[in-house]
Order: sequence, then structure tokens, then C-alpha cells
Amino acid sequence: MRFATIRTADGTTAARFDGDTLTPLDAPDVGALLAAEGGPGGVSARVGAAPVLVAEADFAPVVPSPSKVICVGLNYRTHIQETGRELPEYPTLFAKFAETLMGPYDDLALPSVSNRVDWEAELGLIIGRPVYRADAAEAAGAIAGYTVCNDVSMRDFQRRTLQWLAGKMFQHSTPAGPYLVTPDEVGNAADLEIGCSVDGEVMQLARTSDLLFGPADIVSYVSQAITLRPGDLLLTGTTGGVGDARKPPVYLKPGQVLRTWVEGLGECVNRCVAEKAAP
Repeated sequence: MRFATIRTADGTTAARFDGDTLTPLDAPDVGALLAAEGGPGGVSARVGAAPVLVAEADFAPVVPSPSKVICVGLNYRTHIQETGRELPEYPTLFAKFAETLMGPYDDLALPSVSNRVDWEAELGLIIGRPVYRADAAEAAGAIAGYTVCNDVSMRDFQRRTLQWLAGKMFQHSTPAGPYLVTPDEVGNAADLEIGCSVDGEVMQLARTSDLLFGPADIVSYVSQAITLRPGDLLLTGTTGGVGDARKPPVYLKPGQVLRTWVEGLGECVNRCVAEKAAP
């Protein structure tokens, strides 16, 4: 099954993918849908809300307000190699905030304070039930589904200190969506093509089988420290081909189109625009 969060004149609503249309559900977003008693199966269609054509839908971030956005760095062997680092023994974790998320087709405003804006295609996973101190099997069962993300990074801010957060926390910089796709539809995301292009030129192309730490491993590891809750979003890391590692480096510019895809999950397509000056 597939679920999305779409924007309407009355606010956002969770919606179920039904072929060419999206059926609005009685939950404000996918995170709330997962947290509802009985999960998605316990939530009925929204009374009085007509189906929305997929082609006409205004997609919000698939989970607009997760309690946690946790990311893994250095998790594809190809990306680790291009950075010249050793394979890590444990997942390299950092956090983002809900305000960093943006819709899968929203314009990406390039911050005026950064001239090194880079792309990072990522497989995202969304938690479906509370999980704490989980083993791998419990962790796998807590994954409600997968989505497409791009951890757009301001490399100049990221490199200023040993901590990466400054380059990862810019608001409305992380496309996420369009759908939560349940694990059964995509073989638990074990071997899916993942890629990213800029103006049609492929910059990243790999398979999720190249992940050093798989989705269940990540959920299990994170859950040793903190309870993961329905709607929480985890980004599993990016593959080789980031702009910052190219010689010479390449960064995003206004007018370019950033496309991010994961096989079976869909794609995010974001036009890069110059940030508007503050009023």
C-alpha cells in the first residue's frame, strides 16, 4: 500500500493511493495515520472529501511533523570510499528537525548565505509503532514503510566544525515523499536502485544493497538510545557521487532541477530557486 500527505484548502490530510487518485483519510497526515489506534487500517475515508487526482495533488512532506528526524552518514561503501574514510564500526548518526522537510515537488530555495549547496539521494524509512531497545527482528517489524529523500547539505556550513549539524539544519531543505510505501511492495528495500540527477545529468546511481548498515540495523541501533515513535523519519545515508567530492566540486545553482528517485518508491523533483530576500 501507499500513503501520502497532501495539501488541501482545509489543511493537510493523509491519503491512500488508489491508482490514478488519492483517497483522503480521516487523519491530518501520514504520521497521525500511523499513530492512530489500529494504524492505517483503523482509519476510514474522510467524510465528504472527494478523491484527488494524483496528477493534480499538492504533496506535502510525507510526514510533515515527525518527533524525530535521524540521519546516518557514511553508510554506502561508494560514498565512504570517495571521502577517503575507513568503514565505520557503528552507524554515524546526526539529527535534523521537522522544519527542514519540504514537499517532494516544492521549489528548493538555495540559501543566500551558502554557495556550496550539495545533493544527497537517500532512502528514507518511517516508523510505524513505538520501538525501544529492539533487536533486528523487532526493528524490522517497526518499519511502516519507505520513502524518497534528499539530504540537501550546505557544505560550507557543514565543514566549519567537526559537527555536521550546521550544514544539515537549514529550513525547507530536505525533500521527503511523495509516498510511504509499505515494505511488502518493495522487498523491504533490500536491493533498490537509488539515484539523483541535476538537469537530467545523473550524479548518483547505486543500489540499496550497498548500504553498510541496513534499515533494520539502523532502527535497532537508534532504539538503544531513544524510543522511536510512529511517524519518525530516518534517512539511511547517501551513495557516492555527491558534488562536494567531485574534482572540481560541483554545487546546485538557481534554475537547475534536482531529481531524486528510489526504485518502486517514486521520485522527488525540485526546481532550485534563489532564496527570496527577507522583507
